[in-house]
Amino acid sequence: MDFPKVAIIVLNWNNWQDTFQCLKSLENLNYPNFEVIVVDNGSNEKFQITDYRLQIVQIFNKENLGFAGGNNVGIKQGLKGNADYILLLNNDTVVDKNFLKELIKVGENKKKAKGKRQKAKIGILGPKIYFFDEPKKIWFAGGKINKILTKGTMRGYSEFDKEQYNKIKEVDYITGCCLLIKQEVIKKIGLLKEDYFLYYEDTDWCLKAKKAGYKCLYVPLAKIWHKGSKTSIEGSFSYIYYHSRNGLLLAKNNGSFLKKLGAYFLSIWILAKQIIKLIFFPQKRIWARAVIKGIGDFYKGKYGKYDYRY
Repeated sequence: MDFPKVAIIVLNWNNWQDTFQCLKSLENLNYPNFEVIVVDNGSNEKFQITDYRLQIVQIFNKENLGFAGGNNVGIKQGLKGNADYILLLNNDTVVDKNFLKELIKVGENKKKAKGKRQKAKIGILGPKIYFFDEPKKIWFAGGKINKILTKGTMRGYSEFDKEQYNKIKEVDYITGCCLLIKQEVIKKIGLLKEDYFLYYEDTDWCLKAKKAGYKCLYVPLAKIWHKGSKTSIEGSFSYIYYHSRNGLLLAKNNGSFLKKLGAYFLSIWILAKQIIKLIFFPQKRIWARAVIKGIGDFYKGKYGKYDYRY
């Protein structure tokens, strides 16, 4: 097996404890050719990372550039160092020692597919991801996108692993929690789109890669464990806002005319429902305000970071 160079990007924002544990798990990788790039995304505290048996590059951003912007800083560094692959890895994960080797093994498979049609090349790969607190419960086994490109869902989410997702499979998208992408793909489709700031930039990247003729593959023998975000709580104003706005942005950036039309019509219906909730259901007002603000900002062309305090 060849061992192409991999640059592992670990993005930190006010969560050094998890970052250190993630790095500790990376020490055990049985893959011989990788470097780690830790990008601090404007945290309140700065730590110099020492005492790890890893080749680590540290970068400190002056402000929080979001998931896309923060990772792009690391990606540029990785490409500058002539990495063959870039791996985005959430700092709140721990990894199996074989996971990177298994991803690369599939990524470097040169066998030509049979049949008349020329099959797409492998461009993006991702592992089976489990919940950290429940090590046999699946968090991600490949992603699906709805027909109008406004929503991604995680295959296998919250199912206990009974070997039901044990085959390599082409999927719609790979989560940015752990996403391996070839250098040639980035050079062809560009960096993560920073208009999203948070959520759906990984899905957008995968859709662009597929349009450029590359496959996104889920690799079940590669395994990691995910703790869950401490910087954005599911159901919070920011979570709802970014999902509401960025789902429409995903359709705008990647959909056909009919798909965009479907997404826009659906958003008007959703908007009407949230206005009713805002007026008649006080207990749902935070959710309604976030959805209304997200959809409204999409139509106003307000992208990137949003200060959701109100």
